[in-house]
Amino acid sequence: MTVVAIDGPVGSGKSSVARAVAERLGWLYLDTGAMYRGVGVLAAEQGVPLDDEAAVAAVAAAADLRFDREGRLHAGERDLSDAIRTLAAGEAASRVSALPAVRRLLVARQRELARDADVVMEGRDIGTVVFPDAAVKVFLTARPEVRARRRAAELRAKGEDVDEATV
Repeated sequence: MTVVAIDGPVGSGKSSVARAVAERLGWLYLDTGAMYRGVGVLAAEQGVPLDDEAAVAAVAAAADLRFDREGRLHAGERDLSDAIRTLAAGEAASRVSALPAVRRLLVARQRELARDADVVMEGRDIGTVVFPDAAVKVFLTARPEVRARRRAAELRAKGEDVDEATV
């Protein structure tokens, strides 16, 4: 297993760079933020309060999160890729990612997913927490106005009514 870890804030270009690198290398692409979004979406759909650590951790444990070769997130047989790209999913991800039990479960799952394949993994703490010994670590950033413009454009493309000042 070889890991390329790509870190950075929202809108810095992590996904674009990570996808391009994974495609170029023929490696698996994993978006760890998608996993937190997926848990948030599933918990909300099940009526689980997002501040109930034990209940959200139970959702995470039962979710069977995995990625296909195109980098799309699945929970069991269900493709969550569209459901996780909303403003509400992002807000849910922020809440569930702050829960230590959920973080422990998802970090373990991320390491498990990378055990059998060479991967390009992107997220907020990939190179520092999840894979501190990654073969390659990259930290991307961009000016705040560029990040806001990118994020707003992504949300608008999904049908969200947002402006740059709110993201």
